[in-house]
Amino acid sequence: MLWNEPNNMSHWDAQLDPDWAIYAKMTRMAGEAIRAEAPSITRVLGGISPIDPEFIQNMARRGTLEAVDAVAIHGFPLDWNHWQLDEWPDKIASVANVTTHPVWVSEVGVSTFGAEEVQEFGLRRTAELILNKAPRVHWYSLYDLPRAWPATTRHREAEGSSYYRHFYMGLLREDGTPKRALRHFTDYTPALGICQWFHFEDHRLDDAVQWFRKLGVRKVRTGLSWADSLRPGAEAWLDRLVRALDPFDVTLTYCFTPDSCGVRADHTSPPQRIEDYAEFCARMTRRYA
Repeated sequence: MLWNEPNNMSHWDAQLDPDWAIYAKMTRMAGEAIRAEAPSITRVLGGISPIDPEFIQNMARRGTLEAVDAVAIHGFPLDWNHWQLDEWPDKIASVANVTTHPVWVSEVGVSTFGAEEVQEFGLRRTAELILNKAPRVHWYSLYDLPRAWPATTRHREAEGSSYYRHFYMGLLREDGTPKRALRHFTDYTPALGICQWFHFEDHRLDDAVQWFRKLGVRKVRTGLSWADSLRPGAEAWLDRLVRALDPFDVTLTYCFTPDSCGVRADHTSPPQRIEDYAEFCARMTRRYA
């Protein structure tokens, strides 16, 4: 997957790329580089949030969709989106109507910010609504985000309750104990996958793999951070991450600009040289695919 939520300011700085021309060209170049390394690998446009058919049409006009094999969407109607849960089939159709590419749901989830019963209901109803509507569905996520780690958003605590919901998206609490919804998850695997982001040298990796096996998960989505790839010890960590996930059908998301490579020193910034991102994607594909 080429980037994460490129139409979300928390993940791509649209002030530096207001019409997404840089993202479109960068993604097209990266898609071509991946195809040169591994022709059979499925290349996915970065999952969009909000769900915006016009963004997909913009990518089509710029030729970006010629360099990917699928597009993806993210939705959280019980937490952040301004639409209702039962609109999921219409949201998928709105994107399917503007492209011939398969439409993946690469992140969908419900927080326990208000009550665990909300997530329990949301999991079951979401699965009923979309598992037969998309070829890939990844539930976000297995673990709650530890409170000591910042959530990846623009304004952090200034976002109020919207920010704190990020810390309650897991089927497991921060300490690894199960929430109510977990007992239903095996009703939907292996069709339903999981999206779990792992931080650099994440202490939860081995336990997560055990939970994936226990839950019957076959499809896993995670990230390979371009920014992390420049850190000391990065090669050993990325090797360990990919090796641990080798038994699963994995979607690797290539994202996060290193400070030293960005137009602005931030992970959301377009790179100074889009060739650097394409080279990173090619290098990771060559090493792991």
